[in-house]
Amino acid sequence: MKFPAKLVKGRLLKRYKRFLADIELETGEEVTAHCANPGSMLGLKEPGITVWVSPAQNPERKLKWDWQLSEIEIHGQNAMVGINTNHPNAIVAEAIEAGQVAELTGYANARREVKYGKNSRIDILLEDDGKAPCYVEVKNVHLLRDEQLAEFPDSVTARGAKHLGELADMVKDGHRAVMFYLVQRDDADHMKLAADIDPAYAEAFTKAHKAGVEALAYCCKLGVEGIELDRRIEFTAP
Repeated sequence: MKFPAKLVKGRLLKRYKRFLADIELETGEEVTAHCANPGSMLGLKEPGITVWVSPAQNPERKLKWDWQLSEIEIHGQNAMVGINTNHPNAIVAEAIEAGQVAELTGYANARREVKYGKNSRIDILLEDDGKAPCYVEVKNVHLLRDEQLAEFPDSVTARGAKHLGELADMVKDGHRAVMFYLVQRDDADHMKLAADIDPAYAEAFTKAHKAGVEALAYCCKLGVEGIELDRRIEFTAP
């Protein structure tokens, strides 16, 4: 996935009201950017960190900038982290189409945002004659507290638990269901669920996994030009 415009470097002043961030650009100009991330953003919102923003594509939009990346130092090394939760679906869809996800190859068609379950939409639906449809739910991951260990979620997500239940229902109906955790970081080599942050989600995952819902975790390559899928990493179920 390529960014729609050249990114501009800045320094985070503060993130507030969940979707707003005041940023000082490298030119010295102070702007308010859209923060497309409803989570807590633990470790990624400290004032003074380096951030990268892109100009909004709609000239009529009130907020003229979008916060895309955080550049931080953690456990003695620098890390690039994608904070925009609007991107994971596109990143994963592009990778599947390009045959980069070995576990999800062999399907002729891929559709996005297809209605299913109880008033929900599946992120990606893979279909092919002669095999069961595959329901792929994509979750953005950017929390890392222990060295090289990514975690999800970074805040309570009742919606996420609901999705796990609906994926389990698809398996019961004879379909395939996959929870795809996209780690928008370049410093993780394995992943687990943050059961201390949301024990209900961890419990829902355990039930769904026992019902046959699969789990995949992949990390990313990130740069100021774009973000792309890198490699599968180990996922430890609770």
